[in-house]
Amino acid sequence: MSKKIIILNGSPRKKGNTSALTAAFANGAKSAGNSVTEFFLGDMNIHGCMGCFGGGKNPECPCVQKDDMDKIYPVYKEADIVVIASPLYYWTISGQLKSAFDRLFAVAECDPDYRNPKKESVLLMAAEGYGFEESEYWYDRLERHLGWKSLGKVLCGGVMNIGDIEGKKELEDAKVLGSSIC
Repeated sequence: MSKKIIILNGSPRKKGNTSALTAAFANGAKSAGNSVTEFFLGDMNIHGCMGCFGGGKNPECPCVQKDDMDKIYPVYKEADIVVIASPLYYWTISGQLKSAFDRLFAVAECDPDYRNPKKESVLLMAAEGYGFEESEYWYDRLERHLGWKSLGKVLCGGVMNIGDIEGKKELEDAKVLGSSIC
């Protein structure tokens, strides 16, 4: 049975190394018969969460803020798998991704017990260096808190400049991970 996959790409570089990872993953996932929708957050108008606890009143547009998150919410709610993709910025995910992910709380506010929808997930990251430990810690705790199941991680270090990822085994790892989803 095919799965619906949403990719939240937090890279500011559309043709960067993180985007190469998401493309490889998406190619693999599509080859296995899955549907993939990717949001390039760097091109979207997404405001940070206000912490107002005012969401959840309208399941179609769960947040009180009206911006490009309204494009993400319906795809997110229907998705079986959420791919969190980001370059490594100061040992964690990019601000673009953090803002969008924080805003997904409005979907949990639609549930009287603030439960998040159950999903499976993937973490894809690229970095100049190799210090992914803090990002993995965040991701692992996020999964546990949300009750999600991680399908895997692909972390590619040593790729600072656009195109540095070409020829790296992590591109194949991302494609194989995507193609393993069925």
